[in-house]
Amino acid sequence: MFLDLDSGKLYVFLGGLILFGLIELWIPSRRRPPQRLQRYCFHAAVAALNTVVIRILVFVPFLLWAVHVDEQGWGVARWLGLHGWFEILASIVALDAFDYAWHRANHRIRFLWRFHKAHHADTGMDVSTALRFHPGELLLSGLVKAGWIAVWGPTAVAWFLFELLVSLCAQFHHANIALPSKLDSVLGRVLVTPRYHGLHHLTERRFGDRNFATIFPWWDALFGTAVKSVPGDDAKFGLPEDRGLALAPLEWILEPFRSRNLDLASSTSRQQSGESGV
Repeated sequence: MFLDLDSGKLYVFLGGLILFGLIELWIPSRRRPPQRLQRYCFHAAVAALNTVVIRILVFVPFLLWAVHVDEQGWGVARWLGLHGWFEILASIVALDAFDYAWHRANHRIRFLWRFHKAHHADTGMDVSTALRFHPGELLLSGLVKAGWIAVWGPTAVAWFLFELLVSLCAQFHHANIALPSKLDSVLGRVLVTPRYHGLHHLTERRFGDRNFATIFPWWDALFGTAVKSVPGDDAKFGLPEDRGLALAPLEWILEPFRSRNLDLASSTSRQQSGESGV
């Protein structure tokens, strides 16, 4: 079952990239980033590297752990006796809450930020940005997600549906897509939209250190990290230092060990306390 679900996830992942990439060509929200071919090739290489790393170091141990948790009957979902579609829906919501907390921690804890800033260093933003995660961050994320499985105890189907939704939603809200304002407003009540997440990638930290949600935007509203203000015309994506190195492969892989942009994670809480009215 695990292997069948994993194969289905791969097909949906590739289909999502193609679909949102085509929609970007049809209704772009902003001028397409320069060096498009280089961006796509670079981020495709990142995805290939991450696939190899995760397959070798994470995939099998993670599946064995999930089976062990299932056999032991661990987790809140099991203790509550959840089953069927209700268990799947409850698991997706609960796991998305964990994902919100993990994403926020990546902006608050300097060690985690060192790896996560490799994602935020992208000076453009399109569907390929959803591939731009450092393998170190994915390895750390794998360890953390193993904890989520032990705490919540989702079924295999619920876990893979959650992972599938995370993948699709990441592709969607990183995409350079201009949704009609009414559709964005309605859809934005239940899903993170490109406009909403686009603010999270702005260089200006009063925007870029908010909107952490992945699937459901409710968590930002609940914990006071939502922002919907419109930035100025000069707003730009990425991080302020060494912007010309965004597509340099060696610099990207060494990003966690570089001292640039390290003050952002430690200063955000002070910035937010002075900007609660945003």
